[in-house]
Amino acid sequence: MFTLHINGKEVVSQIDKPLLAFLRDDLQITSAKDGCSEGACGTCTVLVDRKAVKACVQKISKFVGKQILTVEGLSERERTVYEHSFGEAGAVQCGFCIPGMIISAKALLDVNLNPTISEVKKAIRGNLCRCTGYKKIEEAILLAATYFRNELSIPISSSELKVAQRFKRIDVAEKVNGTGIFVDDLNLPGMIYAKTVRSRYPRAIVNKIDISKAEAHPDCVKILLAKNVPHNMIGHAKQDWDVMIAEGQTTRYVGDSLALVATYHKDKLDEVCKLVEVDYTELTPITCPTDGLKADAPLIHADGNVMSRASLQRGNADEAIKNSKYVVTRKYKTPFQEHGFMEPECAIAMPEGEDGIFLYSGAQSVYDEQREIALMLQIPLEKVHCQTQLVGGGFGGKEDMSVQHLAALMAWYTKKPVKVKFSRQESLDYHVKRHAMEMEFTTACDEYGYLTGMKAVIIADTGAYASLGGPVLHRACTHAAGPYNYQNIDIFGMSVYTNNVVAGAFRGFGVTQSCFATENNINLLAEMAGISPWEIRYRNAIRPGQVLPNGQIADESVAMAECLEAVKDVYESNPYAGIAIAFKNSGTGVGKKDIGRCILSIDQGKVHIRTSAACMGQGLGTMCVTVLCETTGLDPSCIVHERADTIRTPNSGTSTASRQTVVTGEAVRRGSEKLKAEIDKGLTLADLEGREFSGEYSVKTDPMGAIKDNPISHVSYSYGAQVVILNKEGKVEKVVAAYDVGTPVNIQAVEGQIEGGIIMGLGYAMTEEFKVECGYPKTKLGTLGLMRATEAPELETILVQGKGKIPETYGAKGCGELCLIPTAPACSHAYYRLDGKFRTQLPLQDTFYKK
Repeated sequence: MFTLHINGKEVVSQIDKPLLAFLRDDLQITSAKDGCSEGACGTCTVLVDRKAVKACVQKISKFVGKQILTVEGLSERERTVYEHSFGEAGAVQCGFCIPGMIISAKALLDVNLNPTISEVKKAIRGNLCRCTGYKKIEEAILLAATYFRNELSIPISSSELKVAQRFKRIDVAEKVNGTGIFVDDLNLPGMIYAKTVRSRYPRAIVNKIDISKAEAHPDCVKILLAKNVPHNMIGHAKQDWDVMIAEGQTTRYVGDSLALVATYHKDKLDEVCKLVEVDYTELTPITCPTDGLKADAPLIHADGNVMSRASLQRGNADEAIKNSKYVVTRKYKTPFQEHGFMEPECAIAMPEGEDGIFLYSGAQSVYDEQREIALMLQIPLEKVHCQTQLVGGGFGGKEDMSVQHLAALMAWYTKKPVKVKFSRQESLDYHVKRHAMEMEFTTACDEYGYLTGMKAVIIADTGAYASLGGPVLHRACTHAAGPYNYQNIDIFGMSVYTNNVVAGAFRGFGVTQSCFATENNINLLAEMAGISPWEIRYRNAIRPGQVLPNGQIADESVAMAECLEAVKDVYESNPYAGIAIAFKNSGTGVGKKDIGRCILSIDQGKVHIRTSAACMGQGLGTMCVTVLCETTGLDPSCIVHERADTIRTPNSGTSTASRQTVVTGEAVRRGSEKLKAEIDKGLTLADLEGREFSGEYSVKTDPMGAIKDNPISHVSYSYGAQVVILNKEGKVEKVVAAYDVGTPVNIQAVEGQIEGGIIMGLGYAMTEEFKVECGYPKTKLGTLGLMRATEAPELETILVQGKGKIPETYGAKGCGELCLIPTAPACSHAYYRLDGKFRTQLPLQDTFYKK
């Protein structure tokens, strides 16, 4: 028996177990999160005798007689100060890491109420954050110190909310104090636990699956095989992904599921799974796209190893290049990248009504989940009810089915609540990654440095299944020529199946890769033309009324040149500064359906915003509330933003493609206009009780390859310029980013998105490496190379606006994806200026970060 003192109370455990498991499972203290169970992420941080300790790696026997504190045990004063400070600074995005950050902050501020920024960084070094870039968390801790030190009162929140102002996010309090619910925080009566037995090999014939020994285990509830799945093929955009591999079939990657096992107790899952016996015939995997294209290559899928093709042609690229003064051709290679969201995937499914399924999830689209689960179970859509909880980061990695369909399948058979959760290692090994790409780019200019034409070939490794590989390839192609004014282009791309981990959606969505190639080529052209890298970009930067390489006419909101003007001095005054620019679409575009929807319901004197658009940390709810308040003049305190639910909230599409601010934001504005019309008649919310006001906005774009002079590829674009500054040793000292994202709806949120994106981009460029060897992932969270607070450089964000505005959402444009796209080429250019070595592969080698 072990007696502990937790949050001022004495508690007892009969058995020794990890402290985190005791807190979460026995005491239902859920502020401490299970982000990795290996002591790497810090989401489980608690205070033990006034010191920050990770609760996941030590057993409770180590803590007998010690005083343990979680955020639930903070004083009322501490809670209100941290809520205010983290809200005021904009330090909260997805929120999964925040309780752990608060505890690390308290450990510092309990002994030092006047810390330096370096002391703050050191205090939170053990806490990873993938959303914020750390800057705003550090500012929040310094602000909290000021409030504690000077015993300041918390100011009253403003009753007025407009776009383009600073305002606390609506979900700050629940994320700071740990009351916000993520799926893994839920424990339901009678709940069982499930996971799948995965393939031992990237490519192998499954000869036989013997579940007899596993079924005989006393804790085993049920085991399902492929033959038990009503429809065994799902997929986000293309239905090519087996729910489970059947006997006689060939596996395609190590993440393939062979048997779905359910147990009464989660600590018995691995024990039962190991009793499932599988007989394989191992085959040689295809781990390189070019090998998959060989004539004698085995087919990974029956329809061939080329998953998709894309081409974009305008003008006469060959003729333009032939007649150009300067021409550069280079080959580039970019790797897989792990999303690294702090919350591992988790879902809970249970029976609902007659033959229905209810699903709690933390994904990026409840309607996509509903569609794929209904397809798998072969039941009507309305029989699948999906509801999201808080989502602990996504970045595209939570668009595909990972655990949701497995929980639904087991709940369908057992008629019990079922939780399926990835361990951190399972998340690393099995969910989708950024596409690795091999590219050959040719770029040309005249004697004055004006771009004349370009050609590109892009080969993407989409891994074992399609996921979002087709749209990712399209974006890589439509943006490959950069945010410049020239139209002779010839771009061809292929996305190829391999036996590697699946590649899918990831922040930047293909543009991150092709931008790296184009921007590096342009640096070489600048040398040839005898002008600076800044100047060649400024001369060619797209301006309002000019034509982008994809044929779209730039609208009046474009401020690419202004972004360059904003960073000119800092670039030219630093000898080891690198520069790059980029653009990124808002909205799905290229002729695809792209609709935003919302319903505003008046219930008990409050306006409920109902839309299925998911918040993964980007601040979707705050955006919606801000747009409604801007339109109606209502006090934000009388507005409720509901979580996505397939019964309550209309389908507003996936939170992807930087689309929700433009598309759903405009839908909210349109619904708000209807509400305002009633308010303008003198009616109060009490008068409008029970009324609903709907808003919908549908984007009209042209398909890729449309035969017209100036096709509209996307509803709008955001633009940005980044300068990465190195010291003489090659360490990044500072990054300055000037971004045109139109009207910033919430300034803290926009800055936070940019700062987080920059740090993610620096990781992609220099420190992160998701290793895959012969089809086997070889990476742990602790060895992945995610940047920590002590490694993050100084960040400066400059928000730039053009002379005009797009008509949607008060002129707001997407932000979340653009922010990391130019970082890698800016880094490579900085190192080129430092040592003269032209680097064509990521992560960059022979740097301060990788020798």
